Amino acid sequence: MSTSPPLEERPELLAPAGDWDSARAAVENGADAIYFGLQDGFNARARAHNFTRDDLPRLMERLHGRAVRGYVTLNTLAFSRELDELEAVVRELALAGVDAVLVQDLGLMRLIRAICPDLPIHASTQTTFTSSECLDAVSELGISRVVLPRELSIDEIRTIGEEAPVPLEAFVHGALCVAYSGQCLTSESLGGRSANRGQCAQACRLPYELVCDGQDVDLGAVKYLLSPQDLAAHALLPELLAAGVTSFKIEGRLKTAEYVANITRHYRAALDAALARQPFELSPTDIREMELSFSRGFSPGWLRGNDHKMLVPGLSSAKRGVAVGRVHEVRDQTILVSLFGPIKVGDGVVFEGDRANQSEQGGRLIAVERKGRPCSDVVSNGIVGLRLYGKSIDPETLAPGQTLWKTDDPDLTRRLRQTYSAPDARRRVPIDLVATARVGEPLQLTAIAAPGWRANACSDAPLAAATRHPVTEEWLREQGDRFGASVYEVRSFTADIVGGPMVPASVLSQVRRALIEQLDAAAQQPPARTVAAPGALKQLRDSLPPRTATPSPDIQLSLLIRRREQIAAAMETGCRRVILDFQDIREYREAVEPIREAGLEPWLATPRIQKPGEMGVFRALEKSSPAGYLVRNLAGLRYFVDQGHAVVADFSLNTTNELTAEFLFRAGASRVTASYDLNSEQLLDLAAATPPDWLEVVLHQHMPMFHMEHCVFCAVLSPGTNKTNCGRPCDTHVVHLRDRIGVEHRLTADVGCRNTLFNAQPQSGAQSFEKLHEAGIRHYRLEFLDETPDELTSAVATYQNLFARRLSADEVWTSLKAMNRVGITTGTLEERRNPLAIL
Repeated sequence: MSTSPPLEERPELLAPAGDWDSARAAVENGADAIYFGLQDGFNARARAHNFTRDDLPRLMERLHGRAVRGYVTLNTLAFSRELDELEAVVRELALAGVDAVLVQDLGLMRLIRAICPDLPIHASTQTTFTSSECLDAVSELGISRVVLPRELSIDEIRTIGEEAPVPLEAFVHGALCVAYSGQCLTSESLGGRSANRGQCAQACRLPYELVCDGQDVDLGAVKYLLSPQDLAAHALLPELLAAGVTSFKIEGRLKTAEYVANITRHYRAALDAALARQPFELSPTDIREMELSFSRGFSPGWLRGNDHKMLVPGLSSAKRGVAVGRVHEVRDQTILVSLFGPIKVGDGVVFEGDRANQSEQGGRLIAVERKGRPCSDVVSNGIVGLRLYGKSIDPETLAPGQTLWKTDDPDLTRRLRQTYSAPDARRRVPIDLVATARVGEPLQLTAIAAPGWRANACSDAPLAAATRHPVTEEWLREQGDRFGASVYEVRSFTADIVGGPMVPASVLSQVRRALIEQLDAAAQQPPARTVAAPGALKQLRDSLPPRTATPSPDIQLSLLIRRREQIAAAMETGCRRVILDFQDIREYREAVEPIREAGLEPWLATPRIQKPGEMGVFRALEKSSPAGYLVRNLAGLRYFVDQGHAVVADFSLNTTNELTAEFLFRAGASRVTASYDLNSEQLLDLAAATPPDWLEVVLHQHMPMFHMEHCVFCAVLSPGTNKTNCGRPCDTHVVHLRDRIGVEHRLTADVGCRNTLFNAQPQSGAQSFEKLHEAGIRHYRLEFLDETPDELTSAVATYQNLFARRLSADEVWTSLKAMNRVGITTGTLEERRNPLAIL
């Protein structure tokens, strides 16, 4: 009998499924599990086709029948009004036998635990759990797996694996977001399409121009400054295994089924080799085929550490496929190309744009000729003449040296489709089979399937002794292995033959059919789960403290500043709390003293990200002895609370509902900053569901859109590749990125060399203030970026006049608009926005 471990105990290959075809493609090409979303929403790929809740029983039956696990993505932030519906969804998922749910929202994790303690929770990469310290801070939530941020290196993953109490899942292939997942507010800020709600508008794939110290920087063809190449870590699987990764994830719920089939089958081979400790390398043809399914260029991402120039070459942001040649000469509608890769008639191609003509152009090949003679087969080298269908290109815009890309191969697409569209199963479930044939006893077949299911079937009558041809082990092995159109295949066979029995082939077939039925039934056995009766959400809400009947009449206003030049102006406003958020934390000690001496409260803001080895940043902040800390990650929350310091949880902890607010409050936060994903109506819902003195609302700010491990300063203003050799141009230059409509957005770097791109246009919640005040909220914050001291003083005075009812919201709006060259916006607080504005 085989001693191979059950499939659920082995490292897992996890594939995406945006629809039924993709689910079949994943299963047939070797995935151990798939992850998918529901059409109800609550998943971070709202544009995928997704599945209905009515699909769940059939989908889970098919998956479990093939020994494949199914995980549902509930990986968006949850608003207060949505919690009732989510309670019903979670209950349905638990009863449907879903193997796990992927979750971003901390409050939703609490709700899931209350509904079904047995339903595994996988912490989504959207949670931004970048260290074991972050995981320690949420240990009470019962997380059974964490999906690691893509920004971690293998060494950092290894450190987390040695310290973390939960299994690790890591992305190994697919698109890379330039911003930390769960921390990108660009789509929300510019167009009301929240990435934290599955509606990312991919602003990182747009072109930007670099403005350094007020001057345009000519970067040549480098325009896509925030568009990373795709991740392809097939060669790194052995190292990831050694680092403690147990689930290897392929990105792509918005991709085609052919993409899923292609990438899954190659990573199946790579992972099997890594598990067997066998050398493995994808061939150039394998890699070329993967690039054809989808590629913006392959890279190891951040797994080898930071190499900013490699990660973002900046030359393109779209799928291109494979470079196969360069233009040699243009002869009317025939383009002579010097080939270095394979093409044939019917392939899709595109010619790369040059600096004068940035737009790419292409189409489908209708002719490939060599020396005037048509080529019917694949051609891979030499000079050939190409003609494209119709007038899909303008030959006059092409020039020698331009690169030709192959974007589509119909033959490859056809082959990939065949892997999952055939009626018979391509991928089968291994079983260990034992046949017991003893004279005077029924024939018995016992099977243990790879996932651990057991089945047993017996003949109706006992076996008689053979008079001429007693059964042999060889015959039983040959006949017993005939599982036909079923999904099973024999991995190992053992026979126990006693007394020389006769086994008719018909009897063996009958027992085998019964065994298959038993195996199928065992595969569909639902997991043993305790599901609470409806009312779990009510119980959690009932545990919240009662709302204060008469909130304090006094408004508490805090200021956050990012420049030393703003300190004196901030102190003169009369605001008691001044929060410092400087790039260079060495400036804090000197900056804190005058604020404290003036009888005010100096607070410090932490970085948004804390990775392994970075706890020293928190200790360095303590040396300045501030009055408290604005914490932006869970590790910082736990650390400063444990040290006995006053703490306010910032927007980056993504509080969008009362359950998350209560979790953070009980973790030690004196107040919680409402998430920037909330519009005015949703913010009022949160205020109505939460003790209002728990909440702090940012009324004025430049929205921090992208927060990135990627450093643009290093990538384009330094000869170096990362912070060890870049020379820190961020310390000496003021940089903006100009978007397609000419707006220049400020780029900064923090102590960890992580970049933030701020919206040039400040956002004001002045028009929401009256309703927020009526809801009982008394704690507000104004945040400043590059404002001069006079601009800061004027803006603060304007809001103070609003609070004192000396100015109306409209008058405040008019005043603020006049102060800012690029105007002002209600931004995310606007109740009804145009979600296509960014496009």
